[in-house]
Amino acid sequence: MRVLLVEDDENLRFGVAAALRAAGLAVDEVADLPQADEALFVTAYDCAVFDRMLPSGDAAVFVDALRRAGQGVPVLFLTARDTVADRVEGFASGGDDYLVKPFAVPELVARVRSLCRRSAAVRPPVHSVGGLEVDTARRQVRRDGVLLTLTSREFAVLEVLATRADQAVSRAELIESCWDEMAEPQSNVLEVLVSQLRRKLGEPALIHTVRGVGYRLASDDAR
Repeated sequence: MRVLLVEDDENLRFGVAAALRAAGLAVDEVADLPQADEALFVTAYDCAVFDRMLPSGDAAVFVDALRRAGQGVPVLFLTARDTVADRVEGFASGGDDYLVKPFAVPELVARVRSLCRRSAAVRPPVHSVGGLEVDTARRQVRRDGVLLTLTSREFAVLEVLATRADQAVSRAELIESCWDEMAEPQSNVLEVLVSQLRRKLGEPALIHTVRGVGYRLASDDAR
């Protein structure tokens, strides 16, 4: 799942981004609305988190314009404005959730994950390949009925492969989907993670290398 975080307070942005990444989400950080507009134009997000009042303007006005343009990304507003009228205004502008500062970070993470699931609701919740079951709703993986223990990042990579089962998924697409701008695409981070996944999934192998492209999840090794 990929999240856009729009917050001008650097310390708060750093803390929220770190918590979301620790929960296995890829996070792109921007500090103002023009940067948010550019990010939303080039990247498909599962959720966007906006500080309500930014130096560049009221995020509610910005989101209202997004909705009028047909942009449906789920939006969570963070704000110090806590009156009923403020909350109603936030929802009326197209916001999907509203969290008042100061807030508990675990609650923020839970709300963001809930919005991400809403974004992914059109996708099948369980993907099955060669005795492997990837339950995206419960975030559980089983092989031949045995529950496997994966890290958040391992699950993220496997989820992308499972939703594209029998298709080659490029290395660049996996990096873009499961990491964020803080990742180093030229490093071997993906290769190491895939090696760990293969070991945990066991034999016969389900993740196959497609030379010159990336990886493919399938119950056979056909190219």
